[in-house]
Amino acid sequence: MSSKVYVVDTNIILNSLNNLFRLSQNGANIIVIPETVLIELEEKKKEIGEIGYQAREFARLLARAKMKESSHKDGYKVAKLLIDSLVIHIFSIDRYESDVDQRYINESNDKRIIEVALVAQKYYRGLKVSFISLDVYARTFAYLKNVATETLRDDKDEVPEFGKIKTIELDESVALEALKNAPIIEYDKEYRSGDFNYKFIEKDGKISYAIVVNGHIDPLKETEFKGIKVKPVNVEQKLYMKAILCDFYDIVVVDAKAGTGKTLLAFSSAMRLIEKSRYDKIIYVRNSIESLDKGADVGYLAGNDEKFRVYNMALNDTLEHIAKKMLKKSKSIDSVNAVENKILELISKYRIEKLWPGEARGRTLSNSIVILDEWQNSSSKTTQLILSRLDDSCKAIIIGSNRQIDNFYLNKYNNGLTVLLKETKKEHNELKLYAIELKKAVRGKYAEFAERIFL
Repeated sequence: MSSKVYVVDTNIILNSLNNLFRLSQNGANIIVIPETVLIELEEKKKEIGEIGYQAREFARLLARAKMKESSHKDGYKVAKLLIDSLVIHIFSIDRYESDVDQRYINESNDKRIIEVALVAQKYYRGLKVSFISLDVYARTFAYLKNVATETLRDDKDEVPEFGKIKTIELDESVALEALKNAPIIEYDKEYRSGDFNYKFIEKDGKISYAIVVNGHIDPLKETEFKGIKVKPVNVEQKLYMKAILCDFYDIVVVDAKAGTGKTLLAFSSAMRLIEKSRYDKIIYVRNSIESLDKGADVGYLAGNDEKFRVYNMALNDTLEHIAKKMLKKSKSIDSVNAVENKILELISKYRIEKLWPGEARGRTLSNSIVILDEWQNSSSKTTQLILSRLDDSCKAIIIGSNRQIDNFYLNKYNNGLTVLLKETKKEHNELKLYAIELKKAVRGKYAEFAERIFL
């Protein structure tokens, strides 16, 4: 017999399809889906980006279902489905007490879903029935109807610090020159997985910064950024770029404030790696609530439909900045055409491609630096989809800011960026992960002011 029954709100599925499997506990619990949730998901299927993707994922899951039983009770119907070990019961009530008012459609739908929870309490006598939702208003409506409610546990998690720079004071017998390739444990007895970035201070006040590579200290050297299109200007940026250029790390994850140069430095580093023939191309994946799931060949080149323009502006701004830097050095920045031509040259030379998250299915990415941008707006499911497309010849750079989450169905505890940041605290057999936080705005006084004032 199942131990628990979960009546799920639409937002639980749109947050991540994996939530259904987590709640199911390998078939031990029953997942109840009200027909109102199905209707809302059907509407969301048409949307673009992360939300539409999750709705379509659920439709694919439902298409695999096997009908086990259908029963008609007094005033409601139940369809019982089995999908692998996932037990789903779909409830439909013949007549709802809640009238659908188009002016308050969301509130009406919430009340209809809670009506199903009330019916489920009668149907599953002897089992604990809980309504589970991310929406505090929906949960409040449920409280008023005396329905047990829950939310996802992950929105109560603590978010540990990631990528901080640890400070180590050296004794008089140690010179900075001795740090190179030395085991980090010799200087930091409290070293743990997830300690990547260090500041070493000599007794005379001299300072050296380093990252940890395979358990050993790799100090920063100014010469290692020679030939870079856009060079790092502060310590955090230098450590970030050093980790990207390093062969040891497969995935570099950065949580950064606006204006810290995270995307620009990722591209600049990626271009350098291609110049060194370590990779063949750059693939840019940008996820936000307005991302599109169409057009494998969609870029921002002239001739594309105008509706794609907004989704390419971030990439275009990055390449424009690099192009202007290069033209300024060559003293040939004399026209708009010169910048546009230089951008086209960069696209061709570095084989820059844009990939929408929804079109990654079925693809295999090879010999590529894959830049995943705005990843605070991606779910774990989307992150799994993209990373599972990469073969062993790739490097991934994951960029985002947990201060700028635009996806209503995600939060700073459960989005794809945070999930990966948490994984950087652990050792993994398959891949080597690195993390850093960028806090210093370099875009200018407006970005710095906004980050300071609007906390």
